[in-house]
Amino acid sequence: MIEIKSSLISNGEFNRGVFATRDIKKGELLHEAPVIAYPNEQHEHIEKTLLADYAFEYGKNHTAILLGYGMLFNHSYEPNATYEINFDNHTFDFYAYKDIKAGEEIFINYNGDEDDKELLWFDKE
Repeated sequence: MIEIKSSLISNGEFNRGVFATRDIKKGELLHEAPVIAYPNEQHEHIEKTLLADYAFEYGKNHTAILLGYGMLFNHSYEPNATYEINFDNHTFDFYAYKDIKAGEEIFINYNGDEDDKELLWFDKE
């Protein structure tokens, strides 16, 4: 259903993104990404590394690094996917927010809300 390929929108070292290998219907589960959570007080150590750009808020007192394909979804202010935190399973569950065609790159809004247009750290620089 999904695969990792080179992304045209990414300009980082790896230029990767998540792509649909088949048509995906709105609401369909795309991926369950397990998390490694840590207390927010420890985030100052992560801030000194490349991982800081990949960390997600995980509840009120924790931050998380996502495993699987979780950290490879690129950002859009008009995403075609969304995610929900599943605290019981310790996963971020990614869903199609819109119908997605085979071959399309799958985007999430890093703000956590599909309609949130607040500029992110990399757009403020």
